[in-house]
Parts: sequence; structure tokens; C-alpha cells
Amino acid sequence: MRIPCPFCGERDLQEYSFLGEAGLKRPDPAAHDAQKQFHDYVHIRENKAGTTKELWHHTYGCRSWIAVERNTLTHEIFSSEFASVTLKELAK
Repeated sequence: MRIPCPFCGERDLQEYSFLGEAGLKRPDPAAHDAQKQFHDYVHIRENKAGTTKELWHHTYGCRSWIAVERNTLTHEIFSSEFASVTLKELAK
């Protein structure tokens, strides 16, 4: 799979590290059920088939965090942008 970096251009998957779903919100540690919320936050993922938005780190390139929208079945990539742009949109 080749991932288009907004800074470096298209690069091989081996240059990247995968973080997971974009937009996951860290639980409040002061919540009454914080332990369960953190368990789910760390271990429970949708892992849906189809189009998802994911966070990737260009570890062996420009070291930027990138949000990639791709199809998990075909690995077709629809878009990529710096993660700061995506995270700002998701926070609204």
C-alpha cells in the first residue's frame, strides 16, 4: 500500500506507523466509570469493513501525523491530510 503524505508525496507503507481510528476521544479520568471507559478506549475498536478515517505517523519520513481516509477492504485511499486539520474538524 502507498500512502500519500501531504508534505513528502506518495510513500510506501513501510515508512509509516499506524495509530488507529481518527477521532477517538480520551475518557475523563475523573468519571465514576473511568476504568471501564479507559479499558474500552484502549482495547475495544469498531474495526469496521469499509471506509474509515485513520491516523498514521510518517515515522521514516517527515514525522508528521496524517489522517488517511481509506477503504479497509480494498486499501483504496480517498484522501490524506495533516492530522491537525482533521482533529480540529472532529472537535467541533
